[in-house]
Amino acid sequence: MSPFNNKILLVDDDIELTQLIGQYLQSNGYTIESIHQGETITATIQNFQPDVIILDLMLPGIDGLSICKKIRDSFQGAIIMLTALGDDIDEVTGLEVGADDYLAKPIKPRVLLAHIRAQMRRQNNIQQNASSASINCYGKKIKLDASNRTVTNEAIDVLLSSAEFDLLWLLALNVGTITKREYLHEQIFRLPYDGIDRSIDLRISRLRKKLSDDPKEPQIIKTVRNVGYLLAL
Repeated sequence: MSPFNNKILLVDDDIELTQLIGQYLQSNGYTIESIHQGETITATIQNFQPDVIILDLMLPGIDGLSICKKIRDSFQGAIIMLTALGDDIDEVTGLEVGADDYLAKPIKPRVLLAHIRAQMRRQNNIQQNASSASINCYGKKIKLDASNRTVTNEAIDVLLSSAEFDLLWLLALNVGTITKREYLHEQIFRLPYDGIDRSIDLRISRLRKKLSDDPKEPQIIKTVRNVGYLLAL
């Protein structure tokens, strides 16, 4: 059984676009809520309980990057960012503040639908594969519990987003051995790795920060140059 309620929150000041996308997603079985500025997003998330947030980068008042950074630690679902800009630095920054996916406008509704489904499959598959297992690593200082999707570091709770937990869990399934970057990318995004995409690297950077792992000489999540990553046993 899917853990999702098929609820999508659209955050975009383009009313016509949100109506178009909203109608298309509704016709594909999703319940849609739309807001056109970011100031009310926290209350909307609490009331609506979305599975996925479609978040525009350019918004009046508080921008999409600031919103993503604000809600990332408390919102466990997927965040897909949209932008009309083509600058790569915006994509990098979006991923650094916790976005799960990134699409450039103009976006075709069927392409957005495919990305929404991919994000939901990713979370659902990893949850099902996890079952009720728990894994200890880094000399048993770090514990992952898949039954309630929690992580502790020396008995202190580590607050991770859903995407961050999924990535750490994949590393933990191969604790003590190298996990290839290509495998992580394909499992997380359900897309082939092109050899250039930095999305996994950026997520690893966020994980290290939350696990208090020295980014210059990491001991918990080690980089294996040109191959992938190793979670210390």
